[in-house]
Amino acid sequence: MTTNAIITGSTSGIGLGLAHALAGEGMNVTLNGLESPDEAEPIRAEIESTYGVQARYSDANMLEPEQIAAMVQETEKAVGSVDVLINNAGIQHVAPIEEFPGKKWEAIIGINLSSAFYATQAAIPGMRQRGWGRIINMGSAHSLVASPDKSAYVAAKHGLTGLTKTVALETAQDGITVNTICPGYVKTPLVEGQIPDTAKARGISEEEVVRDVILDAQPTKEFVETEQIGALAVFLCSNAAASITGAALPMDGGWTAQ
Repeated sequence: MTTNAIITGSTSGIGLGLAHALAGEGMNVTLNGLESPDEAEPIRAEIESTYGVQARYSDANMLEPEQIAAMVQETEKAVGSVDVLINNAGIQHVAPIEEFPGKKWEAIIGINLSSAFYATQAAIPGMRQRGWGRIINMGSAHSLVASPDKSAYVAAKHGLTGLTKTVALETAQDGITVNTICPGYVKTPLVEGQIPDTAKARGISEEEVVRDVILDAQPTKEFVETEQIGALAVFLCSNAAASITGAALPMDGGWTAQ
């Protein structure tokens, strides 16, 4: 039987890497992002043609609980089930607490944490009924440790770890596992785009920006690769990982070992 997955925030970066990894294992995938269906069509079509799976796209707004629930329900209706849910959608804003805009706080908590709650709430009944499911929450090293000026992001990612543990306990006897992957810095287009600007602003080389600024807290001094995250997600979806639930799994080059 074909496995069906939803990955939120999956038209670029980590989410798109996860979609490729799951589709590469033969899973049907529902992508989600901010693009219109027409804008997302090339991404959807590439996955479908490359892997020979069914790829769908939902532009559900991760700040709207009704749209999140509808995305899950529409996927179940279209392909028969939602077996894998990866809550990946996220945004970031950096500012000291006294300067942090309230609207940014609300948006980060909403997209990074509350959307995972609503998607999980919608997906669990079907998983329980079928006696199998995999929920993966995309956390961060900031699910486990903090950094200055990231109050909303750290709060949301710590909250995601707590949500993971709670839902794992509630579903422990239902054939469902719930885990958090906690990457360090990942080489995404967003991060790569910041390197030249940071080098220019600080008057240092791009190599120094990577080693001494971006990867300062990452002992390996190597970016986490999206393919590595995808491979871990694929493993967590396998029967070999059936006893891993409620875990926060660091993939951070030693960051949280310090």
